[in-house]
Amino acid sequence: MTLDTFKSSLLTEHPPKGLSPILLALWHDAKGDWEASHNIAQDIDTKEGALIHAYLHRKEGDIWNADYWYKQAGEKRMDITLEEEWNELVKRFIV
Repeated sequence: MTLDTFKSSLLTEHPPKGLSPILLALWHDAKGDWEASHNIAQDIDTKEGALIHAYLHRKEGDIWNADYWYKQAGEKRMDITLEEEWNELVKRFIV
C-alpha cells in the first residue's frame, strides 16, 4: 500500500481489510471519527501507539496531553500542520 492508495481508500465507506491498528486509527481520523481513532490508539501499548495518541490529542487541542504522549513515544511535537503530520504518520507506518 502507498500513501496514495491509502488516501484513495478514504473514499470508501469501510477501511481496507488487513490494516494495522495504527493505520486503522489514522483511517478513522481522516474520516472524521476522532472517537473511533482514539479508542483504537489508546489500546496500542507501543511507542508507535503513543505517537498516534499524541497526534490525536494535538488535533483535539489538548497540547499538554499531546506532549505527554509524544514523550511516551520518545519524540517531540512537530512544528508542522496537522495535515502534514497525518501524512508523515501514514507514510511512516505503511508497510
